[in-house]
Amino acid sequence: MKFVVGHRPFLVVLFAFLALLPTFANPYVMFIANMLMLYMLLALGLNLLLGYAGQFALANAAMFGIGAYGTALLQVKLGWPYWGAAPSGAVLAMLIGTALAFPALRLSGVYLALATLAFALVTQWVLMHWESVTFGAGGFAAPVLDLGPLPIGPDLAIYYLSWIVTIALIALAWSIVRSRVGRAFVAIRDGEIAAQALGIDLLKYKAIAFALSGFYAGTAGALYPPLLGFVAPESFDLFQLVIQKSMVVVGGIGSIMGSIIGATLMVVVLEVLREFKAAQEIIFGAVLIAFVIFQPHGVVALFKKLPGWEEPLNSAGAVGRGRDYAEVLDRPTPELAADERP
Repeated sequence: MKFVVGHRPFLVVLFAFLALLPTFANPYVMFIANMLMLYMLLALGLNLLLGYAGQFALANAAMFGIGAYGTALLQVKLGWPYWGAAPSGAVLAMLIGTALAFPALRLSGVYLALATLAFALVTQWVLMHWESVTFGAGGFAAPVLDLGPLPIGPDLAIYYLSWIVTIALIALAWSIVRSRVGRAFVAIRDGEIAAQALGIDLLKYKAIAFALSGFYAGTAGALYPPLLGFVAPESFDLFQLVIQKSMVVVGGIGSIMGSIIGATLMVVVLEVLREFKAAQEIIFGAVLIAFVIFQPHGVVALFKKLPGWEEPLNSAGAVGRGRDYAEVLDRPTPELAADERP
């Protein structure tokens, strides 16, 4: 039974299905599946920052746009090959994301959210009005991904590239949350003062959290231009932020599997609502409110009730006080253990 319902078999079945999808699906279905993998990356990066590190930031859509514009503009303006432009776009988003860790040292909660939201709005304004660099509100065509002598078309090329990158970054996310870095994130999330008292460097680990979130969003952005063939500012607006936040909340805050499940569910919902574009924002907002009130731990909380479904550090409060915090630093803390209260 454990093999059937565990999270590892779930991932194996999901990505095996995605690998075989091009053999029987039409181009439209392949495009949706490719977008699904990009949204998995976006949800993973946002969940590492919000769910694990506890930083209520709203700049993920901006990082997505910076990665996309950075990749496409390096190709169009400077003639770089995609294999050089894509990593550069992801790194650019990571560096800018890292810089957001500095206001996070003095701001938290709604104040950090407002500061990062202002950054997102400024980023979109720049993308729309810096016409000499970004081509303005009309956007521009992105170069087609060319694999040279390999007998594979651009659609299949970007599809399987997204497949490989998504698997690699899911594995990286698992490794991070099970490591010393992931335990430090959770300690900061559950209590910054307690974490700092135990010797955790807040600037260091907040910078790592923002850098990882920016890198995941920037990587998704780097995969976006060859997929769509076009880059425009409206692809990275506030509704994009709502979509990504909905994926994390619906799937499960502080959960790697929640990011994957939430992205899958919300991409399906997005396609179902494509005929009702005027109502999309209202419906997504209603979904967010409903889950916050009635299912705050997300859909993954239902999966965790199944036998064999295990995932560490799923939600706030998963790391306790005293001895549990000592694990963050990998050293004994007898003073805390003596003062531990039930």
